[in-house]
Amino acid sequence: MPYLIDQAIDSFTVDAIAAQLNQEANLEDGKRTAGGLAKSVKDNQQAKADLPQVVAARKIIEQALRKHEVFRAAALPLRFAKTTFSRYEPGMHYGRHVDEPFIQGIRTDLSFTLFLSDESSYDGGELVISRPDGDEEIKAPKGSLYLYPSSSVHYVKPVTQGVRLVAVGWVQSRVRLDEKREILFDLSRAIRQLPREATDPELKLLLLKSRNNLLRLWGE
Repeated sequence: MPYLIDQAIDSFTVDAIAAQLNQEANLEDGKRTAGGLAKSVKDNQQAKADLPQVVAARKIIEQALRKHEVFRAAALPLRFAKTTFSRYEPGMHYGRHVDEPFIQGIRTDLSFTLFLSDESSYDGGELVISRPDGDEEIKAPKGSLYLYPSSSVHYVKPVTQGVRLVAVGWVQSRVRLDEKREILFDLSRAIRQLPREATDPELKLLLLKSRNNLLRLWGE
């Protein structure tokens, strides 16, 4: 269940993180963190994972996402694998690959790309998700987040102008299967859309009961 979340992180936080990524001393070759096939198709730069400012940025993002109502409902996050920060200059890209099933011992059910640079500031660099019915290209405004199953084959098209900055992370969900998460997400959205002054409170109660009992049945 891929889902685009507008303004998942506020602009002030995004700009502060982006400023760190634009410092050459904080970057290294992205191939250093790639494994298997990904190493041969990955061409980007990444922020050095153990720098104090990078560790702090990672914590800020993960804490913000845990508090974000839509992200919580869609991902049902149990654990985050280490969020990474990537920079693409002109000519850089990331070829077709699929994410590792476990990162740092954490099962990767969902992947996300958080856009740290505005879409108008660079050309190319679209995130592409391969589907049986055709590829989907995603290029979103600064602060937006695209959430998708980690089992998806995906790639990043070459940047042709400007600089693309993103945070990429992985989530172990409380509900393993995408189809079940989608049902729970639909129920959560239906509950949120009910008017507060609804004349039949039993309707909301029934929806809450169904969602909570399904989560209790399917959750880890």
